[in-house]
Amino acid sequence: MSTPRSTELFARALRLFPGGVNSPVRSFRAVKGTPFFVARGSGARLFDVDGRAYIDYVLSWGAVILGHADPRVTAAAQRAVEKGTHYGAPVPEEVELGELVQRCMPGLERVRFVNSGTEATMSAVRLARAVTGRDLLLKFDGAYHGHADSFLVRAGSGMATLALPGSPGVPEALARLTVVVPFNDLDAVRDVFRRYPGAVAAVIVEPILGNAGLIPPCGGFLEGLRELTREHGALLIFDEVITGFRAALAGAQGRFGVVPDLTTLGKVIGGGFPIGAYGGRADLMANVAPEGPVDQAGTLAGNPVAMAAGAAILRALADERPHAALESRGRRLVDGIGELARRRGLETWGDAVGGMWGVHFTRGPVRNFGDLARADQEVFSRFFHACLRRGVYLPPSPFETCFLSSAHGDPEIESTLDVVEAALDEATS
Repeated sequence: MSTPRSTELFARALRLFPGGVNSPVRSFRAVKGTPFFVARGSGARLFDVDGRAYIDYVLSWGAVILGHADPRVTAAAQRAVEKGTHYGAPVPEEVELGELVQRCMPGLERVRFVNSGTEATMSAVRLARAVTGRDLLLKFDGAYHGHADSFLVRAGSGMATLALPGSPGVPEALARLTVVVPFNDLDAVRDVFRRYPGAVAAVIVEPILGNAGLIPPCGGFLEGLRELTREHGALLIFDEVITGFRAALAGAQGRFGVVPDLTTLGKVIGGGFPIGAYGGRADLMANVAPEGPVDQAGTLAGNPVAMAAGAAILRALADERPHAALESRGRRLVDGIGELARRRGLETWGDAVGGMWGVHFTRGPVRNFGDLARADQEVFSRFFHACLRRGVYLPPSPFETCFLSSAHGDPEIESTLDVVEAALDEATS
């Protein structure tokens, strides 16, 4: 579905940007459509350039957990920007946000702010290789940790959505330094450590796989990773760019009680502004320049506007603790969609964790990306467009996680389920 103004803007964008977009999954290519262009957001809704409203379950891919244009966040950002946009020098706001992050996630004894999740994961891996003196990285099939070269091997998110080769433009020698195994498969991890003794620098994992659909860890999986990495002298990196402050206030590591050596963060802590962070054990972070020899820098890191917005969000989350309510609403959506689909002869599998939820048109259980790859993408595409025409915006890919904000109340959930019923009728007719 596209509206007249969006169609005209997309035609212009195609002459400017590869695929007409500045991030692949926005292109709607996976669902065979043309994206709408957003004019503004408010609470649980987006409004396009033609004035249509949508209940939004993308939420800047998880960044706006309080809802669009939350007055606390916008006020904090406005106060900051009135004083200047950036100085290239330390500001009090970065200290405040750093302390809030550390208070929420005690495992981050030291932290470094960067400009994106990709920067955070790339920097964490570089640090892991430096302190261990090893080169191999172990990641999981379908996981997406940003677009740094080391991660573009059987990656999720847009890579899975568009069925792109795993590592075009990445030197083969570098690609060989990344070993990929199925998520939730500890035996496969053990086998890597046996095959490459003393060579694995780090295991990087989305503790809840969020870039290949929402796939939680099986019982004992994260604990097993913690045990194996310690046994073999490798570091454990949790990529909590999606799960951080969404799975729980303390992230997935707080929810599951497994503390990694290093953690990467993004999205929520910027309140919609570009941001990322990595941190962890103090002895490891002491190796980062200028305290140590591992280079990592960023002129715009610690931007005062992003810092102020992020602090407003974390203070609100700490005060309100919305995660149980978000998960309850997510569960209502997952169960409701599942029941409506079953009445129409469709198999579904889904889950809800904190402010994240997802439903897939496949027979469960889904434990890894290979299981999810069996999902019916054609049904999803028809369902997506039928929902969009009725004012419900889901991620334009079957391999992405849906999100909830504290602005999504019971009326939005009930309206969404009404839309889903009609959309399923259309998708299966």
